[in-house]
Amino acid sequence: MYKRLLDLGLWRKASCFLWGARKTGKTTLLKSLFPKARYYDLLLSDEYSRFIKRPSLLREECEAEGLTGETQKEPVIIDEVQKIPTLLNEIHWLIENKRLRFILCGSSARKLKRGHANLLGGRAIRYELYPLVYPEIRNFSLIKALNNGLIPDHYSGSVPARLLQAYVGDYLKEEIAAESLVRNVPVFSRFLEIAALSNGEMVNFNNIARECGVSAPSIKEYFQILEDTLTGRFLPAYRKKMKRRLVHAPKFYMFDIGAVSYLTKRGLVEPGSELFGKAFEHFIYCELAAHSAYSGLFYPVSYWRTASQFEVDFILGEHEVAVEVKASAFINENHLRGMKAFQEEYPARHYLIVSLDPKPRRIKNIEVLPWPVFLERLWSGRIIT
Repeated sequence: MYKRLLDLGLWRKASCFLWGARKTGKTTLLKSLFPKARYYDLLLSDEYSRFIKRPSLLREECEAEGLTGETQKEPVIIDEVQKIPTLLNEIHWLIENKRLRFILCGSSARKLKRGHANLLGGRAIRYELYPLVYPEIRNFSLIKALNNGLIPDHYSGSVPARLLQAYVGDYLKEEIAAESLVRNVPVFSRFLEIAALSNGEMVNFNNIARECGVSAPSIKEYFQILEDTLTGRFLPAYRKKMKRRLVHAPKFYMFDIGAVSYLTKRGLVEPGSELFGKAFEHFIYCELAAHSAYSGLFYPVSYWRTASQFEVDFILGEHEVAVEVKASAFINENHLRGMKAFQEEYPARHYLIVSLDPKPRRIKNIEVLPWPVFLERLWSGRIIT
């Protein structure tokens, strides 16, 4: 079992939502942290049937146990809470009147939002569980991560390709077809493939719409579904303009490297290939997104690109840290063009090149960091604070 970094300690002060894409390990985490908690799993058909017919059972059972905010020693946990939105009214009442604290777990708040469900009016803290990150894995293997992805079962699985196939199929069936988020599942399936092929690239809604045979507004809605189900997120362009004209189109990254690998059918990712470079950049982005949340800093991550094609992969905070990712074992002057252009316009605490170099180096005031060194510094709070 992996020791996850996400700290849910604030449950003692307030109720919490715990969101995360399917199979990221939410249930495993909750059961390991709170083995004696009152636990309701709405994936179980009998539990689902009880509460869909009578949501008030939750209140009645908590009252029968004499549970209050003063007497409870562990949170009341409800898994897959989005399956019964009306249950949130009972939870709201118990929070207000009994001062009970809940951890409400699910893979997506989309169904709740679309149904105008009671999201507790800011009374619950929001957490998100990401796939595995570097410090959670002993004897971390970059090659395994880039090929299998970092969903726990997939990273360590003996048949990751079959697991990825099942995962993508289940996602289409459960999240899209079963919840009627889209009407045309085959078209959405095609969209997923195209979104994966353009992973980490600037998004052109009109081009993707033409390839899928639907309207641009439909494509925007499909991307919104990926965001709402936590299976992808936009990377905005950095917009603080100085001298150069900037590109404003966002990029889009899927939440897991393995899902992209399966959808694009890209085969084995090996060092030295173009595929390796793209997967490596994707991996670093996933670490940054998770660190921003887990650290509690919630710093924005963006990318910088000029109309004249200078680019820096990731800007952390308000140009506090600039990070360029290069899948090269020896960084030279040719790799520094984008960073130098950024440096001319924006003062930053760190200008970093993350690479396959064996040892850290400094070229003027640009640091070249081997990827393990960068990640160790990131997760120990030495990159951004």
